[in-house]
Amino acid sequence: MKAIRRFTVRPVLPDPLRPIGDLARNLRWSWHAETRDLFRSVDPERWAASGGDPVRLLGSVPPARLAELAGDGPFLRRLAAVAGDLHDYTTGDRWYQSQPEQLPAAIAYFSPEFGITAALPQYSGGLGILAGDHLKAASDLGVPLIGVGLLYRHGYFRQTLSRDGWQQEHYPVLDPNELPVVQLEEPDGTPAQVSLALPGGKQLHARIWLAQVGRVPLLMLDSDVEENDLGERGVTDRLYGGGSEHRLLQEMLLGIGGVRAVRTYCRLTGHPAPEVFHTNEGHAGFLGLERIAELCAEGLDFDSALESVRAGTVFTTHTPVPAGIDRFDRELVARHFGPDAELPRIDVDRVLRLGMESYPGGEPNLFNMAVMGLRLAQRANGVSLLHGNVSREMFAGLWPGFDADEVPITSVTNGVHAPTWVAPEVFRLGARQIGAQRAEDALTVGGSDRWDAVADIPDQDIFDLRRVLREQLVEEVRERLRASWRQRGAHTAELGWIDGVLDPDVLTIGFARRVPSYKRLTLMLRDRDRLMGLLLHPERPVQIVVAGKAHPADDGGKRLVQELVRFADDPRVRHRIVFLPDYGMAMAQKLYPGCDIWLNNPLRPLEACGTSGMKAALNGCLNLSVLDGWWDEWFQPDFGWAIPTADGAGTDPDHRDDIEAAALYDLLEQRVTPRFYERGQSGLPDRWIEMVRHTLSLLGPKVLAGRMVREYVERLYAPAALSHRSMGPDAARDLAEWKGRVRAAWPGVTVDHVETSASDTLAELGTTLGLRVRVALGDLGPDDVDVQVVSGRVDEEDRIGDATVVPLKPVGSADQEGCWVYEGPLSLDRTGPFGYTVRILPAHRLMASSAELGLVAGPSEELVAAAGLLMR
Repeated sequence: MKAIRRFTVRPVLPDPLRPIGDLARNLRWSWHAETRDLFRSVDPERWAASGGDPVRLLGSVPPARLAELAGDGPFLRRLAAVAGDLHDYTTGDRWYQSQPEQLPAAIAYFSPEFGITAALPQYSGGLGILAGDHLKAASDLGVPLIGVGLLYRHGYFRQTLSRDGWQQEHYPVLDPNELPVVQLEEPDGTPAQVSLALPGGKQLHARIWLAQVGRVPLLMLDSDVEENDLGERGVTDRLYGGGSEHRLLQEMLLGIGGVRAVRTYCRLTGHPAPEVFHTNEGHAGFLGLERIAELCAEGLDFDSALESVRAGTVFTTHTPVPAGIDRFDRELVARHFGPDAELPRIDVDRVLRLGMESYPGGEPNLFNMAVMGLRLAQRANGVSLLHGNVSREMFAGLWPGFDADEVPITSVTNGVHAPTWVAPEVFRLGARQIGAQRAEDALTVGGSDRWDAVADIPDQDIFDLRRVLREQLVEEVRERLRASWRQRGAHTAELGWIDGVLDPDVLTIGFARRVPSYKRLTLMLRDRDRLMGLLLHPERPVQIVVAGKAHPADDGGKRLVQELVRFADDPRVRHRIVFLPDYGMAMAQKLYPGCDIWLNNPLRPLEACGTSGMKAALNGCLNLSVLDGWWDEWFQPDFGWAIPTADGAGTDPDHRDDIEAAALYDLLEQRVTPRFYERGQSGLPDRWIEMVRHTLSLLGPKVLAGRMVREYVERLYAPAALSHRSMGPDAARDLAEWKGRVRAAWPGVTVDHVETSASDTLAELGTTLGLRVRVALGDLGPDDVDVQVVSGRVDEEDRIGDATVVPLKPVGSADQEGCWVYEGPLSLDRTGPFGYTVRILPAHRLMASSAELGLVAGPSEELVAAAGLLMR
């Protein structure tokens, strides 16, 4: 019989055990081994059955066992020590507290998904895991972050397979009362809420749940509340579910409701108000509109409020393809804003202009969330060096007249939270070498370029460690594979073969990620005979563990999954290649350490970063990857192998896949497997072990989330906080007025005449020429602009590459025609074809980039033709 109503009955902990409840509610347990060990000791069997979730564990322990523990002196001493450690961790000074005082008092970090732990399944893939690692690293460093997201009642989806290998989705209901979260409450005990106005006089209400991630509070909004109608209750039902309006409402709740939740949290707790707002991808972009509305309510006009908001906003883009960005019909957006809906005091046209693709090649009727994010942020970044380049090209239309490399989008390469992803066995080996505290500091704070102590670990210890991790993975795979086959309808009697799946002494390759087409799940199947030859090689076999979810609406991705599953079902190879359904954090924490090779073969350059390979590397796993994302930036032959790519725009996609698959097979056959199986004089694969050692010692410090968050603090958060403080109401009004004046006057800004001291077009290296430029500034003056000479080597079409920019200085005052003369040096510092040009840019002390306004004036074509600007 089914129950007609459900309750969550929480255990009543005896007074001596009260601290264990606090430990369960702080998600630091998800990366703190001593806390997990304490919970395991409560009841090892129930701990395993709970999936390592302390809240579920405590809800299942019998009262008699709790009473027994309440009188267990050694257990209580362990409990006191772990609770004391958490108190010191959450209250003591850390890296951030030792930095200069001008750092922000608080930063609000918005993301549509957060992957903190499998016990809080609010993530779909890399974006969420990255956001979770960002929060954890911020906690370890003492960065005063406030996370903001949504609480999805079904999370993402659970994946199983049909008998014929087709992906099936399941959406279990998540009860917040059974999750490691608590409800934020008003002083009178009522639930804290935020509300959004909807068209037709309706309201969208949401409660605020708090997940404590070490020192960092994570606020999660939940619309499944009694005050809402059925439709509004479903706004936070599924991550990335529903149609356009559903997604728009989710993103309005995340952005607008999220700011209101932050204000509520700070009011209730006394937490400092954020000076910096960080938008992790465009989904949360509406947060800027809410902040503009707040300032307008305080008396600022829209343009001034926009400048104030931009000053303290950081926007991170994660997608290298336009199709990965949320775009909404302008009429849909317009209906949800204005007098009859949300932000009634803001003109709807001003809202729309922030997101419209009003640039060459854009869709003028679509509202683009990433475009809005960029227009509302003074600072923006991609998530690897290569992705920064791709993003500058992708969004160059927002800054017309500027070369892509001058588009104001920088990059901070992602990192991963080592305490979450490093296997306990790996940590213990490091702790044995340098001590537990130093090992913990190395993995969290980072700061060194290399981990030299790895060089002193004996080869035998590294070899033994790798085998132990591989053996654990084999056991995990067999257990999961057996469960998967039972879900597919197989009987236990049919599954005896699973006991022989994988071998702890065989080279193990891992491939696990989301399954959009560009990640090429099935590239390894391109030549099945060669793959079979690799899997079944009599002396140098390989085995492959594959996992991944296709989006529920992506039948193409599901077909790729089915193709891989059907190959892995073949009795000839099923002991050497497996597909594990329901890829998530719990599986990943076994998969990364247990693999010898981490495979990544996306279509370059469509992988923004690819952090799974970083997690593998921290466990001594070597990368075999296309030069994309972070691997393009940090690849060295010491760390693994680069798969050659056929990037030419004219290459047929099928032919490209054939070429790159062949290159993958060649690498495996000729270089990877021989290196793994060859033995040195000691009887160990010493050359392989040396690569593992290099990966740990040289790559390990680079891939840390601690390094990433420190870069965000130093390069983005601190400058944004200074800009925010400089942008008081008067400064914001002045800047807005100045920008309006510059835009109005810009048609009158021209370069009228350019001359140099050169007598011909041939000059010697090291020569410095005098440059004299006459410019018209219209209604502007020299204080409003920078006049620059841009020089460098030129190509066949006279395009300047690797440019040097030198400012020119005004000489005297304006002439009778209102023009100004600028002078300066032009250094001929490179041989070969060399060119220069002159340009005028707006200049203001409160702008973060001279490209910010997207305005530039240069010589006319007639002037260029007359000037003979090219030198050889």
